[in-house]
Amino acid sequence: MDTNETPQAGRRGRGRPPGRQSSALREMILDIAEERFAFQGYAATSLREIAEQADVNPAMVHYYFGSKRDLLRQVLERSFEPLGQALADLAAEDHVPPATVSRVLSRAVRQHPKLPLLVVREVMLPGGVMQKEFLETMAPRLGGALPGIVAREQAQLRMSPELDPGIVSLLLLALSVFPFIVRGVAEPALGIRYDKAGLQSLEEHVLRLLNEGLTT
Repeated sequence: MDTNETPQAGRRGRGRPPGRQSSALREMILDIAEERFAFQGYAATSLREIAEQADVNPAMVHYYFGSKRDLLRQVLERSFEPLGQALADLAAEDHVPPATVSRVLSRAVRQHPKLPLLVVREVMLPGGVMQKEFLETMAPRLGGALPGIVAREQAQLRMSPELDPGIVSLLLLALSVFPFIVRGVAEPALGIRYDKAGLQSLEEHVLRLLNEGLTT
């Protein structure tokens, strides 16, 4: 088990850093864990590897996060909690065009671009280590809000009532998240840029598609 890994001395020592240093170290560990879990997978990543990359004692990772599963949970919650709040705020507004929802989703993903691949690995695929917990505790705060937003727009005749709210929600998620899942192919094969200007262009294309469609 992860909690049985033998601590080794790190250059930062065993003590907990004070104040801002402690907060910065915690965020750095979360960043490293997010990248490792996304590209290596949960099973292939050890707390020892994460600690070594952070240049800390493995015991310090245990101190901050507990087990490896707890660390993965906090990696996900770090992104999902503010996104869930943003969607809740949208649900409280009188009018929420689909483009507004897409903008909120895409900007959340841009803050953590490795997260979609991590979610595919450990949530979406069969046997994902966080699939059950995600469906029970995280999904209702995220995707659960989207069909309600769509249904309200339909009730107020701002969106076609013939559309299925669940399918519309799925398509909004796909437009916002899928480009980050396929980055390894989209960059060389389609010439999609993932620098700041490229991501801005991607967002503008999605918004134009939602607002105007593909026709001239």
